[in-house]
Amino acid sequence: MKEQLFALVDVNNCYVSCERVFNPKLNNRPVIVLSNNDGCAVARSQEAKDLNIKMGVPLFQIKDIVERNDVIVLSSNYAMYEEMSKRFFNILSGFVSNSEIERYSIDEVFLNLTYFQYYRDLEQYGHEMKNVLWQWLGLPVCVGIGRSKTEAKIANHIAKKNKQFNGVCDLARMDPCNKEDYLAKIDVSEVWGVGRQHKKKLQTMGINSVLDLACSNPIQMKKLFSVVMARTVSELQGIACIEIEDTPPSKKQIISSRSFGQKVTEIQDLKEAIALHAQDACKRLRSDKSLCGCLIVFAQSNPFDANVPYYNKSVSFAFPEPTDCVIDFVKAATIMITHVFNTGIKFKKCGVILTCIEPKSSHTYDLLTNMQEIEEKERLMSAYEGIQAKFGKTKIGIGPCFLPNRPWSMSRDKLSKNPFTWSGLLRVN
Repeated sequence: MKEQLFALVDVNNCYVSCERVFNPKLNNRPVIVLSNNDGCAVARSQEAKDLNIKMGVPLFQIKDIVERNDVIVLSSNYAMYEEMSKRFFNILSGFVSNSEIERYSIDEVFLNLTYFQYYRDLEQYGHEMKNVLWQWLGLPVCVGIGRSKTEAKIANHIAKKNKQFNGVCDLARMDPCNKEDYLAKIDVSEVWGVGRQHKKKLQTMGINSVLDLACSNPIQMKKLFSVVMARTVSELQGIACIEIEDTPPSKKQIISSRSFGQKVTEIQDLKEAIALHAQDACKRLRSDKSLCGCLIVFAQSNPFDANVPYYNKSVSFAFPEPTDCVIDFVKAATIMITHVFNTGIKFKKCGVILTCIEPKSSHTYDLLTNMQEIEEKERLMSAYEGIQAKFGKTKIGIGPCFLPNRPWSMSRDKLSKNPFTWSGLLRVN
């Protein structure tokens, strides 16, 4: 039986690295990227980490560190990050076949290198990937190689934390003594699927490091925890239990929600915001080639405001026929939000949830379905999506939600330009 080998390619400090590609003045400077409404630090350069700026810390709590050390603060530019992520994935797709690559997240990609081990030095192959991504895209990455996806994750962690690896760590071919030494120094909470949730219980069992967990008994861990923990132990022992998912599993639900830049008290503003989320959710539904049978709309006040009671309400609606038409979603959502709205409430957030999702290709319409109407909606959606693809998603929409300076829009005062748009194109003097 062939020994399976996997690689995890991960972008270092992804959001900050993307910003630096188009703004070299950010190089060698402490930089943080903030979450929605410029709330918390969700990405930090190594220089910012060295200042002890923690992940997820609110900006107001570190203002003194930011001012004292001239830290550059940026708003999240999700459109730019997503475009860079697509290119990151496309470049790596050239190193393996379509069935051997999995886009795990915006900045992480798994590769199955099992068949490459017979005619390639995998560590050298990892350096080739790293160098091509730097030359073609300008993104710094680390590559971890292991006999399972979990081991590849740990290898990637080792490559990031130890400069002597020059960004590529092959745990599968590492000397066993050296391997044990590295694993013994890594906290067990760093293991994929373990985290802080099980750390305390593991520590009471004397399991403090990755090596301790790798030396445990999978059968016993299944009894004490779950089959997931048993699988994790087996993966650390080099037994691949998690295969590459070249076709992402169908979503069970799609959520689109976001906090407002300021408190919302008017029903019209709430309708505009919910229409935006309905259109965003519909776009993701159609990209998955799925249909939605049930829509949930919710809105809530600020849960952290101790001066007023917390308000959180939702309503649901089952479509007579599963749909993927944006007009159906916006029409239903704007009616439903009126049943959520309450005078005097200062709303902080709203959103939609699409549930009862099924593949469009396998849906069977009943005899009473108006197929002419279904076909008309499909032609409308094709034209709608074509315009957005050519001119940008804000050029056509349902309602005024794409108009600028809406009262409910996110606070993004420190947003960089998107170089993948006409208005954001780089200018060379």
